[in-house]
Amino acid sequence: MEQYRTRSPEYGPRRDRPRPPRQPVPSQAGRGAGGEPVRAARPPGPRRRPAPVRRPAPVPSPAAAGLPNPRLTGLGSGLFCTAVMFLLGALCAALFGASLTAYGVLFLPVCVLTALWVRPGDLMTAPVVVPIAFAAGLLPVADDEGGTGGTLMGLVTALATQAGWLYGGTLVTGLIVIARRIQLVHRRRAAGARPPH
Repeated sequence: MEQYRTRSPEYGPRRDRPRPPRQPVPSQAGRGAGGEPVRAARPPGPRRRPAPVRRPAPVPSPAAAGLPNPRLTGLGSGLFCTAVMFLLGALCAALFGASLTAYGVLFLPVCVLTALWVRPGDLMTAPVVVPIAFAAGLLPVADDEGGTGGTLMGLVTALATQAGWLYGGTLVTGLIVIARRIQLVHRRRAAGARPPH
């Protein structure tokens, strides 16, 4: 015989009561032993280096800013020196009556400019091109006795009589080139001795 369960009277009838909302339970995975929150470890990455300190560029003086400072190659310095000396020779022939002394005096500043304006990689070409330019500039100044032979004899005579200016200009050019070469070597050594940043 089937028996039906009956609810005991002590519990009384079931009532529909509203349940209070559940509060979320804090996660225990992110807490340490003392209950304090633990921060997640950052993945290792490249460390940022501090930005290098930029030094202000040196301000050129007004006197140096107005001067030209080209950098001529070996061929460019030869062409410059030869062209200028030929023009100065023609100028001396027109204004000073083919004065070889005036031509020799004007040769010295051209030698200085050639030695200063040649680029560092072609420094050793300056003392070579200067005598060639001196000889080329003598063509308008040398005594022309007519014909190719006369022009050649006048050029040889002018070179022989003006050898002091030729040697002096070549010596000045060589000294400037040597000084620039020593300065360049010192700069390279100083740059190589600096510790890497």
